[in-house]
Amino acid sequence: MFERMHHIAIIVSDYERAREFYVEKLGFPVLRENFRQERGDWKLDLKFGDGELEIFAIPGAPPRPSYPEAQGLRHLAFRVEDVEAAVRDLEGRGIPCEPIRWDPYTERRMTFFRDPDGLPLELHE
Repeated sequence: MFERMHHIAIIVSDYERAREFYVEKLGFPVLRENFRQERGDWKLDLKFGDGELEIFAIPGAPPRPSYPEAQGLRHLAFRVEDVEAAVRDLEGRGIPCEPIRWDPYTERRMTFFRDPDGLPLELHE
């Protein structure tokens, strides 16, 4: 019944800062970008594999309640071919990453970095 992920949606605190991070620094292509007048918020749809990453900037949305173990979305994980190369690329763009470590369950290398609002983002081979 469930074939694959269609989209992932996140709420950000600052639209311009999030757009610069996800589009300019991480390189996600823009599919659609709309200011929703009736809601007074921005919705930015980005291409993510064969799905989409939806970025919402909703005025007055509360911040993430705690780090890192709040209920709800824990983190987003992106598959990469080479974690070391991805870390070098991100750090070259001014995005710090945690040390690379070994996931004992998948037996693959992985690490984390954060978006401008502190949402944990994972790189996983």
